[in-house]
Amino acid sequence: MNDSTARNSLARRLSGAVNALADPVTPMVVVDLDAFDANADDLVRRAGGTPIRVASKSLRVPALLTRALARDGFAGVLGYTLREGLWLVEQGISTDVVLAYPTVDRGGLRRLLADEKARASITLMVDNVAHLDLIDGCREPGTSVPVRVALDIDAGLRLGRSHVGPKRSPLHDSADVLGFARAVIARPGFELVGVMTYEGQVAGVQDAVPTQRAKSLVVRRLKSASMAQLAERRSQIASALAELVELEFWNGGGSGSVEATAADRAVTEIAAGSGLLVPTLFDHYQSFRPRPAAFYGVPVVRKPSEGIVTAAGGGFIASGPAGKDRAPLPWAPAGLHLTGLEGAGEVQSPLTGPGVAALEIGDWVWFRHAKSGELAEHTNLVHLVSGDSVVETVRSYRGFGCSW
Repeated sequence: MNDSTARNSLARRLSGAVNALADPVTPMVVVDLDAFDANADDLVRRAGGTPIRVASKSLRVPALLTRALARDGFAGVLGYTLREGLWLVEQGISTDVVLAYPTVDRGGLRRLLADEKARASITLMVDNVAHLDLIDGCREPGTSVPVRVALDIDAGLRLGRSHVGPKRSPLHDSADVLGFARAVIARPGFELVGVMTYEGQVAGVQDAVPTQRAKSLVVRRLKSASMAQLAERRSQIASALAELVELEFWNGGGSGSVEATAADRAVTEIAAGSGLLVPTLFDHYQSFRPRPAAFYGVPVVRKPSEGIVTAAGGGFIASGPAGKDRAPLPWAPAGLHLTGLEGAGEVQSPLTGPGVAALEIGDWVWFRHAKSGELAEHTNLVHLVSGDSVVETVRSYRGFGCSW
C-alpha cells in the first residue's frame, strides 16, 4: 500500500468511526490505538530492557498515560508541573512521578510537604541552591520532612564556546555537579535520589529529512559527537557521585534517541512520550519508523472555487521557533496542502491540492499536529479508535478541568 492509498484509507476509517458518534464536534481529536500500541512496542524494543518513563507532557490524556504504564517496559511518569504530579498521585495514576523541570509553585510545595504519600511519590528537579531555599521557605517552621530531589545536569554538546542543545541547567562539569550534590546532601530535609540528563539535541531533532539531505548529514554527525561526549561525561559524573550517594535512577534520552541512550551504562531509564503519538516533528528519524497515532478532524464547510475547499478552523500552531514546521499538516485524505497566504487559521483553513476534488461539504479533513501533547490543550475529549470504531471517549487534562 503506497502512502496516498494508506492516507485515503485512514481518512475513510477515521471518518466512518467518528460519524457513528451521536454528536461529533469540532475539533474531533482521535488517537489510533492500533498505532499507539505498535509505537509502544517499538519503543520497548528499541530500549532493549531499559525501562521507559512516560513523558506526560507529550500525552496529557490520563487514559493514555495509564495505557502506556500498563505495558511491560514502561515504569513511572516524567511530569512537567508539580500540581500535575500531585493530581496524578491523587488520582492513583502513578506513585512514581519525576518532575522534568524545577518548580517555584509555593502553593504546590506546601501541599507536597503536608502530604506523606505525595512526598514518597514525587521527585522534584533542582539545579540551583535557590530551588532548595524556596522549598525550605514553604516548610512549617521547625520542620524538615524529607523531600525527594533529582539533579538536572546539562546534556548539551560543547564545541569550544558553543553550546548545542537545550538551555536547561547550569550544572555541566563534574565539579559543578559534585559541588551542588554535596550542598543537597548536607541540607536537612532533602533526599538526593536521581539525576536527569536530557540530550534534546539528539532526541528531539530530525536527522533524515528527505528534502534536507546535506543538513541531515550534519545533524547526524553532531548527534554522534554529542553522544560520545555525553557518554564520557556521564561516566565521570556517575563515578564521582557514587562516592557521595546511592542513586535510585539516572534518567536520559527521549523518543528520538532511545537506542543511543540505552547504550550508555550510566543511564537506568529513558524518557519517551512523543514516540507514542508521533507528531510531525518526529517524522524523519533514522532510528525509527513513524506510525502517526494522533489526529484531529475538522469538516469542510465551503468550496470557494474549483480546486479549493475551506475547513472549519484547525489552526493549532505548535510552540518553539516560529516556522513552517510548527504548522499542522493536512494528512488525510492525501493530496491536500495549506495555502501560502492564509495557512492554518483559527476559524478557517483553506486547502488546495489534488485531494480537493474528492471532498464535499461536510467531509472530514484529518490533520496532524507538529508537537505531541499540545494537541490535547485544544479539546476536552479524545476519541480512542481501534480498527473501524471509536471504542472509548476519554477526557484530556483540560477535560478534567486541569490547567497546569
